[in-house]
Amino acid sequence: MEPYMMLVIMGAIGVAIVGYLIVDSDGNSGKKRVEKLSPTKGKKKKSTFSFLKVDETSNRRKTIENSLADFEKNQKSKKKESKSLKAKLLHANLKTEPKTFTVMSLILGGIGAGIPMFFGLSPLISLGIGFIIGFGLPRFVLNFLITRRQKAFTANFSDAMDIIVRGVRTGLPLGDCLRMIAHEAPEPVGGEFKKLVEGESVGVPLEICIERMYERMPLSEVNFFGTVLSIQRSTGGNLGESLDNLSNVLRGRKLLREKIKALAAEAKVSAIIIGILPPGVMTMVSVVSPDYMHDLYFTKTGQTNLMISAAMMAFGIWVMRKMINFKF
Repeated sequence: MEPYMMLVIMGAIGVAIVGYLIVDSDGNSGKKRVEKLSPTKGKKKKSTFSFLKVDETSNRRKTIENSLADFEKNQKSKKKESKSLKAKLLHANLKTEPKTFTVMSLILGGIGAGIPMFFGLSPLISLGIGFIIGFGLPRFVLNFLITRRQKAFTANFSDAMDIIVRGVRTGLPLGDCLRMIAHEAPEPVGGEFKKLVEGESVGVPLEICIERMYERMPLSEVNFFGTVLSIQRSTGGNLGESLDNLSNVLRGRKLLREKIKALAAEAKVSAIIIGILPPGVMTMVSVVSPDYMHDLYFTKTGQTNLMISAAMMAFGIWVMRKMINFKF
């Protein structure tokens, strides 16, 4: 074979080898590019011990679900405890012991029953009046104080959330934001956060401090606040954004509450008039014409009818109250 033919063949073989290498490298790079752009990027073949790996997203979801389940259980048990007399005195921020409150109620009931009996009313009516004054009146006043305190707390709690949101977004730690609320917020928000800060400063965990705040102020708003902080501490996340969403929810609840009050105002006034009219008329007739009401007060039949009428009036007022009060 001639020398130039050998050179041609060797050159062709070299060109073929170089071309094969170039095409193969382009194909591999194309495959790598497709793998980078494909949605299955980063997937590898399952190894023998791949079952030991845990998905972080599912793990975080399970953590949040477990936290919410624990909070629901705690809230159910706390709702039962909040109905006791000791809890109600705590909700009203009164330092009176339950025993002292009970003794004072019994003394007040005895006085309320003794005075009508002294003026000649029957023992049955006197005991009824004493029961109303000794049992109903103190608890009515206690519930009034609790409601007034909770309304004042709810009115300013969303503003406290805004203070925390602004402080966290500007770089302040959560503890400093809580101290700011404790010193600047009006009562009872400032007092409750002051107790929370004092408990945290002596080493009590923040979750327990919020639970104690909920025991003193059993509102859904406090429960939401504790849930957000607990989930954020256990799973992480943007605390400022979470509390901002909570603040919007609290303001929405407040707006809904005011709308419900406006829509139910007419029904409440009607219920008050219907409830006051019978005893009011009876009182005015007793003052103007005592002889006309004598048989109702001083005969057995009249006293029985009077007790039945009082029971029916109380039941009617209770039904009207249930119809015009909305829980949300």
